[in-house]
Amino acid sequence: MSGTNGRAGGDGGIGGVGGIGGIRNDAAGVNLLGVRSHNTALVLDLLRTAGERGISRLELAERTGLTPQAVSKITARLREEGLAAEAGRRASTGGKPRTVLRLVPDAGHAVGVHLDRDELRVVLVDLTGAVVGQRRAPLDLGAGAESVLDAVERSVRPPAGSVPAGSVLGVGVALPGPLDHARGVLHRVTGFPEWDGFPLRDALAARLGLPVVVDKDTNAAALGLAVAGEGGSFAYLHLGTGLGAGLVIGGSVHRGARTGAGEFGHQVIQLDGPLCECGERGCVEALCLAAVERGDVEEAARVLGAGAANLVGLLDIDRVLLGGRTVAAATEVFVSGVGAGVAARARRGGSSACGVPVRVAPGGEWGVAVGAAQLLLAPLFGRGEG
Repeated sequence: MSGTNGRAGGDGGIGGVGGIGGIRNDAAGVNLLGVRSHNTALVLDLLRTAGERGISRLELAERTGLTPQAVSKITARLREEGLAAEAGRRASTGGKPRTVLRLVPDAGHAVGVHLDRDELRVVLVDLTGAVVGQRRAPLDLGAGAESVLDAVERSVRPPAGSVPAGSVLGVGVALPGPLDHARGVLHRVTGFPEWDGFPLRDALAARLGLPVVVDKDTNAAALGLAVAGEGGSFAYLHLGTGLGAGLVIGGSVHRGARTGAGEFGHQVIQLDGPLCECGERGCVEALCLAAVERGDVEEAARVLGAGAANLVGLLDIDRVLLGGRTVAAATEVFVSGVGAGVAARARRGGSSACGVPVRVAPGGEWGVAVGAAQLLLAPLFGRGEG
């Protein structure tokens, strides 16, 4: 992606100083949430992907399409603010060796929170997305808003307090939907209708004194996978205490016009099937969870495969990734069962979907929490809105 060579060398600046969420590597500090310019995000992302080896200013200019002057201005600001540092020199094809720069991982951090129906997981990650702290605790999502907010506050403060004051960008929270990602307001969370209309984002932000972003657990996990290198278009199917999907289309998380996309578990595949907590009958989620409860994991995988086949046929995606504690307990059964369902539907329809791979998503049980942290980090690197 090319940069935009704007006024007088473009947008090398990082807006704002001080305040909660700022990085305080010096007396002035810098608010990383102000790093919103397109060109700065491009440079930061290239520094991130270059790793410890670093990247030269000339390479940055070539790969962004920015002028060398614009790159120099941006990198000078990043160095002043502690976000970038020299990583040595590299021999060039002609002239003097080039100085290479790298991202400073611990210049900023983000907290990721996974609110499951019965458990809370929290991670602290640095700017590269590497986990530097984690904790888990029991949770009753139906215990009421104050109880859940208390649990989140108790779990977030210790990890956030383990890094320099002001280095935490904010908190990303992922939980079952449906919800309004843009406003951070919950809807009728399946099985917990009492949450309908609750302003979770604003309530947590007031408690923690930090910016908060809220999204569905599956969307957060899908974002984390995309940032980590899962390219193209894919579906992340999460089967744990519930069932949902995170959709990445063309490299971006697809949330839909009203941020309601991905309610995969509530597609009806058996009209006279068992009643689901959403009010419908024969939903994929109800059938899957019923099979798991009676110990028939093969049947759960077969049902999940039928739903996945519908999704592949509808969206023509590149791959299906599986996650969640139920999948983790029987990975081979689910990969085989879902893969067979996708391939069988493709053969019947004469499509090429039988070549769509099905595999377990990397990240394991902490994948949703890590993805929740990316709700804060990804926009910083121009990787889509959190």
